[in-house]
Amino acid sequence: MARILLIIGGGIAAYKAAELIRVARKAGHSVTPVLTAGGAHFVTPMSLAALAESPVYTSLWDLKDESEMGHIQLSRAADLVLVCPATADLLAKMAAGIADDLATTLLLATDKPVVAAPAMNVRMWLHAATQANAAILKSRGVMVLEPDEGDMACGEYGPGRLPEPADIIARISPMLKSRGALELPGGQALEGRHVLVTAGPTHEPIDPVRVIANRSSGKQGFAIAAAAARAGARVTLIAGPVALPTPGGVARVDVETAQQMVDAVQIALPADVAILVAAVADWRVANAATSKLKKGGGPPALQFAPNPDILRTLAEHPDRPRLLVGFAAETHDIVGNAQSKRTAKGANWIVANDVSGDVMGGARNRVHLVTDRGVEDWPDQSKEDVAAHLIDRIAKELN
Repeated sequence: MARILLIIGGGIAAYKAAELIRVARKAGHSVTPVLTAGGAHFVTPMSLAALAESPVYTSLWDLKDESEMGHIQLSRAADLVLVCPATADLLAKMAAGIADDLATTLLLATDKPVVAAPAMNVRMWLHAATQANAAILKSRGVMVLEPDEGDMACGEYGPGRLPEPADIIARISPMLKSRGALELPGGQALEGRHVLVTAGPTHEPIDPVRVIANRSSGKQGFAIAAAAARAGARVTLIAGPVALPTPGGVARVDVETAQQMVDAVQIALPADVAILVAAVADWRVANAATSKLKKGGGPPALQFAPNPDILRTLAEHPDRPRLLVGFAAETHDIVGNAQSKRTAKGANWIVANDVSGDVMGGARNRVHLVTDRGVEDWPDQSKEDVAAHLIDRIAKELN
């Protein structure tokens, strides 16, 4: 099956690398371990080599290998590079493009998909610098797995634990198939394309504990991101606050507010296609309180300000995607409002749907595709089928 290049960072979770190799090989994949200097404090090359039945690479300065440009060969021979555990130091170096040892040089030289599985102290994981580095990597197409929450070796509790090896392999398995190629169910119609998707609601703060939100579940946007990845695209998913797992092969960036979403969308450019599915709040509270509002003083006088219009922003952007697709959630005059929106916002297509029922949060959707050539009325179907149909139409349009 697939050839995995496993980079083992220097954290206590490195001891799980042995079990990870065992699980990956049981699933039929081959594993080539790269052990960092820090990782060698927790596991030995001998044990890894025995489990992987492969040499373990540790140094950039192995003269035999480097006389043959071994680091380039390693980075290109794999089908997927897995950094596990990805320490805060490794994430920072990856984000900054530092190449000061074998592992970081491989990461800078590879042209293959990269997955990072972070593991560190909860405060290190939640630190603004680490979160910023993770966001940068996601925007570049690196799949950053969310760490588990639980007790840690340092005695603290919270997010930062490395997921169990079987869970890691299960989460990346959709990216892998036999003969060491990426799994692209549905063909490779979007191979080489970058598809940008927004999904979910935004949360606009009223005070530190209250927000303006909506009922969007993010299911339709996540289904579209998954369908684009299956079609071979490099997918960046900008997600509002939703409790959904990241689709396989998709780089995810989490945001909360409309301003954060428009910033993340622009950072992710250029893209061949942008599909803006997110239900972005039109307004935010201009005078959001810095402390909790108390009801004893009566209803607060909230002042509102308009949020950025992400669809219009992309339509006017110098790096405007070749195909710009917006969504219009309407409760009446569905097609008419969508046609007006397409013209006013400068979108190529608008996907309109009636949200007066249980579409938001539900499993099914009935949409109308509005283009400059007219209106296509699609039947009621699952959100996954809507996604597959839309990606198929996009692939035909681009090709």
